[in-house]
Amino acid sequence: MIDDLSRSLASTVQQARVAQDLSVNALAERSGVSRAMIGKIERAEAQPTAVLLGKLSGALGMTLSELVARAENTGDLLRRAADQPVWTDPVTGYHRRAVSPVTDSPLELVEVELPPGASVSYPADAYIFKYQQLWILDGNLRFHEGSQVHELHAGDCLQLGPPSATTFHNPGTAPCRYLVALVKGRA
Repeated sequence: MIDDLSRSLASTVQQARVAQDLSVNALAERSGVSRAMIGKIERAEAQPTAVLLGKLSGALGMTLSELVARAENTGDLLRRAADQPVWTDPVTGYHRRAVSPVTDSPLELVEVELPPGASVSYPADAYIFKYQQLWILDGNLRFHEGSQVHELHAGDCLQLGPPSATTFHNPGTAPCRYLVALVKGRA
């Protein structure tokens, strides 16, 4: 079942593509997502996964949290906890909360909860427009950054290096909750 946020995401992806004068074919080539899947996402016929949205947002020159925030844009400078949009990956159950208000600021804060045993991978392309740090709030995270593996525990904070393929994996039996601090800008 497609929820309101997924329908809004569909419209936001299409608006961003059209605003950049990109055809579906051009976006497919940039993102590595098939034309058929982009069409289904834009028509709200398919609920996209975190990986697909990561590829599309990177190809559109924005972060995943920016894409979600644009879909829920209210224009307020204060975003109360109850008004922070939460998106759930239909495959992994991963929850992503857009904490920051939608502004022109280059800073974004995103809270993520990764279920026990879940993994989410992103290609390097998803990171070319930002600098980011991960701060582990609860649980444990095994973070693969290219060939390097970081074992992170509650309280640890990691500055990511140059763009590379990544995998977020929760090796524990409890959810892992972490904050992602993003600063948009070309590396």
